[in-house]
Amino acid sequence: MIELPNFRFKSSKFTQVQFSSIYVFLLCKDNFINSCTFTLQGQKHKRMSRIPDYAHNLSLRMSRVMDGIGVNEKIVMKRRRLWLLNESILSLSQQLRGNDGNIFIFGSQIEGTTTLGLKSDADCVISINKFNVIQDWSEWEYGKRNLLMIQDEYVSPGYCLLQILRDDAPLPLVVETDDNTYRDRMGRILLKNTIFNSVGNNELLRHGPAHSTQGDPGVNDNDFVLALPSRLYPVQASHWLCQHREGHWPTNDMIQYCRNTRCFVVGVGKTGSVNEILEWRISTSFAERFLMFNLNITQIRCYVLMKMILKTFITQMFPNSISSFMCKTVLIHCISYTRSDAWKENTLFTCLSFCLSTLYNCVQNEYCPHFIITQNNLMSGRFSPESKPLILETLRYVIESDGRALLEIKYDNIDKYLQSCLNGFVPIHPHFIPTLIAGQLQRNNAHGISSHSKFLLSEIYDLSPSLAIQKLLTFMSHHHNESFTNIDRRAYHLITRYLWSALGSILASLNINQQDHLTYKKALSFMSLGLDTDVASCKLKLASVFYCTGDNERTELILKNIEECYDLSAVEPICSCNNFRIYAIRERFNRLCYESNEESTLLKHITASCVCFIRCEINCCPLELQHEMFRYTQEDFAYRSYNDKWMDMSVVDSLPYLYFLQYKTYSRLGRQDDKQRALSNIARTIDVEPNLGHRDTALNLLGQCMEEENNVENAFKCYALSLQIRRQNNSANIHICKLINKLINN
Repeated sequence: MIELPNFRFKSSKFTQVQFSSIYVFLLCKDNFINSCTFTLQGQKHKRMSRIPDYAHNLSLRMSRVMDGIGVNEKIVMKRRRLWLLNESILSLSQQLRGNDGNIFIFGSQIEGTTTLGLKSDADCVISINKFNVIQDWSEWEYGKRNLLMIQDEYVSPGYCLLQILRDDAPLPLVVETDDNTYRDRMGRILLKNTIFNSVGNNELLRHGPAHSTQGDPGVNDNDFVLALPSRLYPVQASHWLCQHREGHWPTNDMIQYCRNTRCFVVGVGKTGSVNEILEWRISTSFAERFLMFNLNITQIRCYVLMKMILKTFITQMFPNSISSFMCKTVLIHCISYTRSDAWKENTLFTCLSFCLSTLYNCVQNEYCPHFIITQNNLMSGRFSPESKPLILETLRYVIESDGRALLEIKYDNIDKYLQSCLNGFVPIHPHFIPTLIAGQLQRNNAHGISSHSKFLLSEIYDLSPSLAIQKLLTFMSHHHNESFTNIDRRAYHLITRYLWSALGSILASLNINQQDHLTYKKALSFMSLGLDTDVASCKLKLASVFYCTGDNERTELILKNIEECYDLSAVEPICSCNNFRIYAIRERFNRLCYESNEESTLLKHITASCVCFIRCEINCCPLELQHEMFRYTQEDFAYRSYNDKWMDMSVVDSLPYLYFLQYKTYSRLGRQDDKQRALSNIARTIDVEPNLGHRDTALNLLGQCMEEENNVENAFKCYALSLQIRRQNNSANIHICKLINKLINN
């Protein structure tokens, strides 16, 4: 039974919406949701209703279906852990490059309020720390671009103006500096919110993996937004922050936590405002994310179902009417005025009906106050006279359908699963979809680590060995950052393991020319710090060092260890270089990801990133792979984008490179049977492994092995197949020319 607190009507105006046998009475905008109560039809509205038996049964079946599609406690927590780690990796990669900014992730992915079918993107806020948004002159900081937040009667609720202050003294700027500033009638120099319009994502993240924001196959889309940080909450939120809520949600402790978080201002003005170009929207995303982290699983399922209903019945016809953020706001309002024990598995349908009816009243009154900044009406001017009646009619249809409208939801096959469940069948194989989600989350996480590590290496790819070593040591110096949280330290270790391996490889490459025993010993100690990155990649770099120094015994020993640890049924290749289609992830990989709660430590057992050599590592890179560093002509260069810096390196997938090194090592050792087995394994891997990111490079290596076997015809075939995959920027063009030249001269 859902109970609501006792309260008094401040107005006699209210609307009444009937769903099933339950009425919901709501005041219109002058007292939103403060006056709600449930009553049974025909009874006095002061008496609470009993939920009908069909609602109990439907709720239990809906809960079962939502659990089956991955909206359960385990997957929600996995989403949050991995996306928080991803957030830390994003920020850290910026800081390691010397960029003064943090990246924060908000929205459904990190909240755990999405499904595979909803395909939610990640909302990334880039906080530019060189700005300092203040509300009091005492907060002014020397050397920062200080901006004074202005909130007066001329500014829309939930928005502010930013007055530019001097950098050298806590005084107002008095002279307009460029087109991004504006002098108002009071003589204040204001910053326009269009200042970032000319900065596209590629330019914005010129020192980062901006390409993944475009939605690489198998990787979530990221939507980056520039924002300016403010350490204190605006005056408009003071009422919410100071309210006393003993025994209610959110608790006083939760509000206190929110009070200590930061907020942002985003360059978006109120639509239709006279100051639209000058207003900045105040974002309380941190507090909102924290509140969502404190929902129980029924509340999360209710929100997910609201979004599915919204997309099924309203968004397609009226795309700019009701947003998912409005649904979230309605949900939080409903939770705040109900008892927490009312939100249970057997009341899911009743809670959903309550939220939908509340949403109906919001639309009818065109009033939905922001939960924290209550003066900000999210629905102001949102509906046209033509669309509003149709939206209300649609919502009424869903509310009064007694759950039948749920059978029209196609997302994640909710309609089929719910129908099967209502008919008494098990709708989904236990854990099938949750394991799929867990595998996808872990793969995305490994992709991000690989991507950011590679972009750090791309910053030193054309430096001299001494400068590259200095740059890497600068990256690693952030290890002593005292502001690191536990999750920051974990992210740091995951990224820098690749960098330690590269540092050791560069030192070893120098040692091959200088024959310095101490340098070589130090190089091996650095490389040992990166051996646990994944199953193979950094171990293969160490094996390459031994191979290039002629130490065949140790090369064979490491390769044997890698092959024993590389479980072909579980290990997933990871490549962040190319936009290529990701085929089905291994079932065992998914299952291991689902069963483990230590996602960051699991990477070293079930992922294998591609192996990367930059030019100052060239002496530790086998000759056959060195050609990949010089794969392009001047004409080929025109077919490259900014995100193709990896083409200046030698990059190869771990598994085919493992077999290639085995082939070369066994060839030196004169072990013909093992050599032929390795050669067959290269060909088999190229043929059967679906998720190779550098199949063209693997074919080039196989072609050179065929040349070594004097099998010219198959060598040509390998190079031709490689060119079918990548016509330009492919060293196969070089190999074919060399092979033709050899044949002519012979």
